[in-house]
Amino acid sequence: MMEEPIKNSFMTANTELDTAKVPYQTVYTGARIPSIGVGTFGSDRFSGEAIAEAVKVAISVGYRHIDCAAVYGNEHLIGPALRDAMTVNSIRREALWITSKLWNDKHSEADVIPACEKSLRDLQLDYLDLYLIHWPFPNHHAPHVDVSSRDTNAKPYIHENFMKTWRQLELLVDRGLVRHIGTSNMTVPKMKLVLRDARIKPACNEMELHPHFQQPELFKYVVDNGIVPIGYSPIGSPRRPERDRTNHDTVDIEDPLIVRIAQRLNVHPAYVCVAWAVQHGHIPIPFSVKREQIESNLHAAISAPLTDAEMMEIKAIDKNCRLIKGQVFLWKENQPWEDLWDIQGEIIQ
Repeated sequence: MMEEPIKNSFMTANTELDTAKVPYQTVYTGARIPSIGVGTFGSDRFSGEAIAEAVKVAISVGYRHIDCAAVYGNEHLIGPALRDAMTVNSIRREALWITSKLWNDKHSEADVIPACEKSLRDLQLDYLDLYLIHWPFPNHHAPHVDVSSRDTNAKPYIHENFMKTWRQLELLVDRGLVRHIGTSNMTVPKMKLVLRDARIKPACNEMELHPHFQQPELFKYVVDNGIVPIGYSPIGSPRRPERDRTNHDTVDIEDPLIVRIAQRLNVHPAYVCVAWAVQHGHIPIPFSVKREQIESNLHAAISAPLTDAEMMEIKAIDKNCRLIKGQVFLWKENQPWEDLWDIQGEIIQ
């Protein structure tokens, strides 16, 4: 646990918020993507209305990058929130980066384009800046299931089928409905095949990234191939669904090093995790419905106050602790969740 309480729990180290200082990364097309976004996955714990309101707050304080997904079940509420926020804050659509994701039950060739069109209608947008394949498997699960749930039609990663889905995403780019396409929850072996066969390569790869799970091999592979890494669960996903929790999970914001750095800066440990992410070179997408936390996360991206020595120390606390294990996507009886992640360097069938 924390050694002592942190003062001003979610405030910054006495700095004013200057949104002009929000850093950007550049994707291979030349487009700029803000180096911090706001997540919209409420993890079954928050209403869609609360999340939509959080999006409005985030835009009002300076966020320009919103990470959405069809499966979150709240895009129809986020759409009006985006419109309201853009109107109230006099923000042009081109100033925002909006991401959505194709869910697992829409991988068939006939479903991809209609699924994207529905997200566009729900979000009240003419185009998406980024559209991701949410998981590389077509395996579905109902909302609020527990860890034992399995899709009776579940399949392993079949590259030929994945590329059929990818071709439809490429058509979305051709039609102007999507500016960029990308991957999520991938592995190096899978990424190698996609890069080999794609006509339009991924602009971004979304992956779990936090101090206790740094994925150095995948991170390096993505960056070396000109793909921007986006990191979900940047503070260790304390509100993740119960199905993703195990007794072996560690807690980033209770790590003694993270706590020590937070005490030096007089901030909450979550601030340190977000600052580390931006300085590390990936784009964190923290989630909160509380204004003070939303503002603090943005401050962390702007201030980036960690020293080189602290960055090296954080590199050394990687525990390879994956929190979002994905058990509900397995396709065999009594199969270990590790089979989803190709940890031996080969795609498991």
